[in-house]
Amino acid sequence: MGNIGKIMNEDLARMLVGESAAMAEVRSLIRYAAATQIPVMITGPSGCGKEVVAKALHKFSVRSREKFVAVNCGAIPRDLLESELFGHEKGSFTGAIAQRTGRFEDASNGSLFLDEIGDMPFDMQVKLLRVLEEKQIERIGSTKTINIDTRIISATHQNLDTAITEKRFREDLFYRLSVSPIDIPALKFRREDIKPLIAHFSREVGMDCEGINFAPDAMLALEDYDWPGNARELRNIVERAALLFPGMMISSTQISSLFRRRASTAPSNEADALPSSFAGNRSLKRPAYGQNASKVVSDGFDLKQHLMEEERRYLLSALKMAEGVVAEAAHLVSLRRTTFVEKMKRHKIKRRMALEHGDAA
Repeated sequence: MGNIGKIMNEDLARMLVGESAAMAEVRSLIRYAAATQIPVMITGPSGCGKEVVAKALHKFSVRSREKFVAVNCGAIPRDLLESELFGHEKGSFTGAIAQRTGRFEDASNGSLFLDEIGDMPFDMQVKLLRVLEEKQIERIGSTKTINIDTRIISATHQNLDTAITEKRFREDLFYRLSVSPIDIPALKFRREDIKPLIAHFSREVGMDCEGINFAPDAMLALEDYDWPGNARELRNIVERAALLFPGMMISSTQISSLFRRRASTAPSNEADALPSSFAGNRSLKRPAYGQNASKVVSDGFDLKQHLMEEERRYLLSALKMAEGVVAEAAHLVSLRRTTFVEKMKRHKIKRRMALEHGDAA
């Protein structure tokens, strides 16, 4: 029994990574709840790993050889949710061209994970409560009852106390689902978990710990960050680091490029905007609005040459901001990496030129 318990603890530690007291408590609650058949409700902010906890509960329970079925209650249209959960008979409604079993039947003898339970429509909550009380379902269009033996695990990022007060969630259903509650704190409250999570995600994306290296100042920056997206956001950062900086030592100045959520050609700091020549330091004098442009043309203005020079400055500025990382530079200016490389060749640009000379032509 001692060996079994030790193996379980090691497996749990691999599934739920973290050195904080909070994660140790979560693992302890999982060990307790997995040995029972009682419903479990997992709470915590989005991205904190609620489905990982649900899978761990199933894996270490007596139902582990049966199915683990997950349903996102907030992602399914309300008109389809009843059919998704309970199934339907052929011809029971328009589009029901064949009989379908629901998720409760699919998870029979196993575990049904109802994610985002707080988003379930109020009328569906009544039907779910009846199923939990009677342990029977009826497919849509049928009067035949079907006995079910399904362990319910639910999760939500919402504050259900508030939802109950506002009459958006049934109090009696809450007590049915939350016999054994497990709360996962936000990552910003367990910063000691960041480093082991980085190592864990590095292995998952196929990079060992030596493949992704954060300098001490970069690690401090990561530990000081509030992580609104929690562990999911941290995994995203690790994946991006593996793509942009493989085998490199990532400094604190490079961290900002990992946190960019979308391509941007206009940084908030106007002095650093791309290209640098548009920030006010222009060598070419342009006519003011309304001024006769023919004078500029007669002075020998070469538009094609000017555009080529501007594009070159643009590419060099992007490379400088990306610290020579071509994929990130292409992302900054909304180009494919292959297109960016072709333009570099056309302008005879080398990565070292951006690193050594900044945005000089």
